Amino acid sequence: MRTRTKGILLKGTERIADKWYRGERIFQRLGEVSQEGAENWLRDCQARLDHERAEQLRAGSERLWSEAAGKYLIECQKRKVRTLELISYHVTLLVPHIGHLAIRDVCTEAMEGFISARLKVGAKNATVNRSLEVVRTVMNRAARVWRDNGKPWIATAPLIEMLDEEQQKRKPRPISWEEQGRLVPALADHLQLPVLFALNTGARDENVCGLQWDWEVNVPELKRSVFVVPAAEFKGQRDHVLVLNDAAWNIVQSCRGRDQRFVFTYTPPAPKTGEAKRPQVPRRIDTMNNTGWQRARASVGLTGVRIHDLRHTYGQRLRDAGVSEEDRALLLGHAIEGMPRHYATATVARLVEAANEVAQTVDRTTLLRVVNG
Repeated sequence: MRTRTKGILLKGTERIADKWYRGERIFQRLGEVSQEGAENWLRDCQARLDHERAEQLRAGSERLWSEAAGKYLIECQKRKVRTLELISYHVTLLVPHIGHLAIRDVCTEAMEGFISARLKVGAKNATVNRSLEVVRTVMNRAARVWRDNGKPWIATAPLIEMLDEEQQKRKPRPISWEEQGRLVPALADHLQLPVLFALNTGARDENVCGLQWDWEVNVPELKRSVFVVPAAEFKGQRDHVLVLNDAAWNIVQSCRGRDQRFVFTYTPPAPKTGEAKRPQVPRRIDTMNNTGWQRARASVGLTGVRIHDLRHTYGQRLRDAGVSEEDRALLLGHAIEGMPRHYATATVARLVEAANEVAQTVDRTTLLRVVNG
């Protein structure tokens, strides 16, 4: 039975919303609500549809920044960008501040509230700049890639000014052999091998923790393997041949058979009495920079040492051993002109020999250590 309001029906003691509105059907059993309550529900529903229609009609520079950011994330997902999760994190931080703005209104001035809020909670300039780089990328794509009826979303991308990082930039802090001897035993068992591996290869945190057996390439002439880190997983966006010295090779050998996919894994402890049971299976280590690392470094007085300093340590030891700049670049994965995607056996043999030289170095006071304390 129809009521006084078109689109609201009364069936027994229940009310039903059934109405075509702007080409879309609204249908909902509302239950035993008052006529006024049903009218309010229908009014809110129509307002929501009006808002959605208005958003859909936005084009070009009228589009909201949140929509542009969403489009960018979808593109990153399709391209399997390795930093998708990190980009998503920055978008999540940005949306409350600029997500509601039309992209034509996004500029350096519009970022002031976001920047102030991030600095207020202790974020460093470099961290804030990573978010601003996401804004800059989205705006560049709106100007150069995305089109509505053949026209770019915006005519030109605005200048998004970065914060000064130099004053806050932290100097490298390589560790000595004596410090290594104190730090490694203080680490949890599952962290000791990844940390030693990083000290003997210079590999970054994400490549150590994410090291996969599928990346291993056997070199029969040398009776050992290398790992080819794929471009999608490497910071330089190119394949990197990870050469193992004797120490790193022995670490890899000790990890064989633990997991089918990842070299370095962690098995969670058994649940305490009364806790829900969970399967005790190995899983990859998310990062070496966890609470266990932070507690261990603090316990031996090395709170200023970061995970990335393990890479700096390897580089420092290569220099101390007299390894050439070209070989250091190959071992550390620095981009150099004409760098091959894969190395010949003779090159690998030379690099293994060079990498083994780090074991022959001795502690000496370096300028960096004097600077950093």
